[in-house]
Amino acid sequence: MKNLPTIPLERLMLRPFSIDDAAVVQELAGDKYIAEMTLNIPHPYEDGMAEEWIKTHVDNFNEDRLLTLAIVHQEEKYLIGTISMGFNKMFDHGELAYWIGRKYMNNGYCTEAAKGIVTYAFEEMKLNRIYARHLGKNPASGKVMKKLGMKYEGLLRQHVKKWGEYEDLVHYGLLKDEFSSENN
Repeated sequence: MKNLPTIPLERLMLRPFSIDDAAVVQELAGDKYIAEMTLNIPHPYEDGMAEEWIKTHVDNFNEDRLLTLAIVHQEEKYLIGTISMGFNKMFDHGELAYWIGRKYMNNGYCTEAAKGIVTYAFEEMKLNRIYARHLGKNPASGKVMKKLGMKYEGLLRQHVKKWGEYEDLVHYGLLKDEFSSENN
């Protein structure tokens, strides 16, 4: 059984979640705005959901499906959000996903965390390609993707349904050799 990694960054730490994080996860993810801007976060975010979600992380990682880490302030230790890398070993690619609690937005935390997990995915997980997508109504997420050097790969018009409304999905991708050349 593999241990989930801890990734120290400049201001942040990416670390495995513990059950002790559940109350803060529920508080941050329970913000209707967070649910509205993400594809898979439910609203309302009910009691017990965070605990059940946290319990899936070790198996998902050990079964080569998904690495999910907490984004935590390095010095003050408070939980800011989450970042994940879904991965497919057969194709050596992964899907980057993240959310940041609303009170922590616009501090560069998401970009710092994303660079950290992308570096880990290319160097330690040996992925060749990383892709990400965001709802068309959430251009801030696209800005994070662009800061990583991700390339716009297309728009899937009205591709998903969120709360009864059809939403566009904007796709970005990044190859290992592109990331290496831009970040060294």
